[in-house]
Amino acid sequence: MAHEMMVLALQLGVILLAAKLNGWFFSRKLKQPKVLGELVAGMVIGPFLLGSIPLGSLGPLFPVVEGTIPVSPELYGIATLGSILLLFTSGLETDLPTFIRFSGKASIVGIGGVIVSFLLGAGITVVFHPEVHTLMDPEALFLGTLCTATSIGITARILGETRKISTPEGVTILAAAVLDDVISIVLLSVVVGISVVSLNGGSIAWSGIGLVALKAVGFWAICMVIGIFTAPFLTKGLKRFQSLGLLAEISFGFALILAGLSEMAGLAMIIGAYITGLSFSQTDVASEITERVKGVAEYFVPVFFAVMGMMVDFKAIGPVLGFGMIFASLAFVGKLIGCGLPALFVGFNLHGAFRIGAGMLPRGEVTLIVAGIGLASGAIGPDMFGVAVLTMLLASVAAPPLLVFAFKGKSGYKKNIEAQEDADMVFIELDFPSERAAEYVRKSLAEAFHGEGFYIHAIEGSVRSWQIRKEDMVFVMKRMEAKLEISAKRQHESFVRLMMLETLADFQEFVEGLQSMQRPDLMGASLMINMFAQENSGKKNRTQ
Repeated sequence: MAHEMMVLALQLGVILLAAKLNGWFFSRKLKQPKVLGELVAGMVIGPFLLGSIPLGSLGPLFPVVEGTIPVSPELYGIATLGSILLLFTSGLETDLPTFIRFSGKASIVGIGGVIVSFLLGAGITVVFHPEVHTLMDPEALFLGTLCTATSIGITARILGETRKISTPEGVTILAAAVLDDVISIVLLSVVVGISVVSLNGGSIAWSGIGLVALKAVGFWAICMVIGIFTAPFLTKGLKRFQSLGLLAEISFGFALILAGLSEMAGLAMIIGAYITGLSFSQTDVASEITERVKGVAEYFVPVFFAVMGMMVDFKAIGPVLGFGMIFASLAFVGKLIGCGLPALFVGFNLHGAFRIGAGMLPRGEVTLIVAGIGLASGAIGPDMFGVAVLTMLLASVAAPPLLVFAFKGKSGYKKNIEAQEDADMVFIELDFPSERAAEYVRKSLAEAFHGEGFYIHAIEGSVRSWQIRKEDMVFVMKRMEAKLEISAKRQHESFVRLMMLETLADFQEFVEGLQSMQRPDLMGASLMINMFAQENSGKKNRTQ
């Protein structure tokens, strides 16, 4: 065991160096997403290229492991932890009201993508494979199912990097991708049952297959409802520990437990992790949890994508390159049309529909799971497994830059959601004679809110902004040079104004106290204060 742990430490060190440096190179020099650089790094250092080179008595650092997954179970386990961290943070960054609002649209988009992708994948297999004659042939069923899966991990990483997770297109993509994975797993159980019967003879046990499918869908739906309703009460109880670090650690513990339970229910672990993050996203400590968990995710998430890249077997791709290219192209078309076309009928314009279709293109771990089960059951051979690998490779390389390109420009949703939200908002402004005065009041106001139990979180952007949050009360404070602005819902306007008046009263008392100082050694300071007071009297603080 000591030797195995030593090898694991060496492997993780090489993966982190390669993934981080290549991610930086792709991001800064090539202007491509980091995830693409991490995937390419895994392909280069993996067991099918440089990783197979012997290193003296140690042997190959990344030897090919027999089985579906060509890396060691220990390394794959750490990569799985990275995927759980990724989807947990993606759930935390998703705006739950927007997610719920677009869940119906996402269901239509996801189901459309599954149906079109399955028919195209199974149909092209019947047309081009001489031994496959009908859509019910096990090989056609498995390749059709393989087309339906979407890699939510790659999509979530790109949406997170570009800060598009909570846009209408972003939440629709994530909700549809989760649904796609659920449907893919359910479809896989049906296909496995049919394939076993077809290969061994006998009758199909539809009752057993239906029970597996019902269990998976039921678990997903029940966990979503329970998680969303219980998370606020759970965080309220955890606040009694008066430790945000402990709260973040316990919430991630719940994510790990629900991920494991998802696997037991027949779903992918990442679905349970995403549900947990989504449940905590509406709590007032969501930003605090995200900030702490992301520090850990920065180490483990690149390992996940590098390991995904390591699974690309270039030798398996060669013999099926022609058919694989056609199959992968149709797999792309299936998602672009199957998801993009329904999006046009549920409120998105052409630009938004293209974004959603592009966001559903990536293939990853679920594709390999489907292909591995098909290979293990004898439904598909090594050649068709190579087709699955090629499809995953092309999607992994092509989808990230395409998705980044697609999200350039204005919103792809026909309705102006920001205008609808602004109608229920009030904007309270204060003008100050200088930036220093505005910053002083801003800090005093933040301290006052913090004293009332609010959590303050800085928002990245061109304008300095802070989110102020406590349970269902959410405000945004901005400082634009010498102007201070707070936006709030109308029902919270009186509370915000009261907090601002109390802070301004304290500020005025502070200035008057300085003005009253008459010590000779402070005459210069007193003179400056009087000048400030005269300047301030010429300007009027206003609220709207």
